[in-house]
Amino acid sequence: MATKPFASSADLGVKEQTLEVLADGVYALTAEGDPNLGAIEGEDFLVCFEALATPVAARRWLTRLREHTDKPVRYLVLSHYHAVRVLGASAFDAEIIVSSEQTKGLIAERGQQDWESEFGRMPRLFEEPESIPGLTWPTMTFRDKLTIELGGDRGELVLEFLGRGHTEGDIVAWIPKHEILFAGDLVESQAALYTGDAFHFDWASDTLDRVKALGAQQLIGGRGKIARGRDQVDAAIEQTRDFLLTMQRTVGDVHRAGGTLKEAFEATHTALAPKYGKWPIFEHCLPFDVQRIWDEMDGIERPVIWTAERDRQVWDELQG
Repeated sequence: MATKPFASSADLGVKEQTLEVLADGVYALTAEGDPNLGAIEGEDFLVCFEALATPVAARRWLTRLREHTDKPVRYLVLSHYHAVRVLGASAFDAEIIVSSEQTKGLIAERGQQDWESEFGRMPRLFEEPESIPGLTWPTMTFRDKLTIELGGDRGELVLEFLGRGHTEGDIVAWIPKHEILFAGDLVESQAALYTGDAFHFDWASDTLDRVKALGAQQLIGGRGKIARGRDQVDAAIEQTRDFLLTMQRTVGDVHRAGGTLKEAFEATHTALAPKYGKWPIFEHCLPFDVQRIWDEMDGIERPVIWTAERDRQVWDELQG
């Protein structure tokens, strides 16, 4: 059997971007399984959520956003540290770049390696990579919760760390007035999960329980469609949980039986593909996902740093 093209290196087709107004002054951009973004208007400023992989890519989003509002960006919120979410930050000219303390630590520990890794995995997302000025560093951090008063009658925006999940530093952005949640990569709606830096057991239990308890009526995940209404929101959360639990069960069975990583990958692919195999980035993610949960079962609590070299080694072993 021929080796599959590495990660998303062969995914070169342009994705259609859709900007939607979710409520007065609340915007979301989706793009057929590419990373989603958001923006929330304050009385005289903007809060933007996520930054894309390069300033050039981010400016295209900002051009669309400027059709609706010309308010300056005061806050740029980074849900976590992955390169495709943060390296376009300079385009926003934000007064303040916000992340969790945990995410700032991860940028220091592994940001450069992640940049090199993700550039190799998803080259299409790195439009004009020479425009990236360097690693993105938050200028304001918090441990558990940060509330931004939006002013006037706009209410507040609550940034919150709900537990370890997609990474050990993910945060969400919650708008109580409109019951809208920007969940980052803690939830995907009709898109496969990347879990190569995840804490599978925390994520599938307490963390998703806390996400669900917010009671969102609209949820924008890291990728995929916007979930509208409690039925769709709960379905997106439970799809995410089911993906994680299926990996726990199938990889766990092979691990306990003394099998190999390759056997665990094949069993997990067989278990997940009927439901999730056609969803964006499924084939890309799964080798890295299985390697990480295998490491967890080996007692490796924190994710091993992904490098471009390690990416290729795992890919060749599992997708070859």
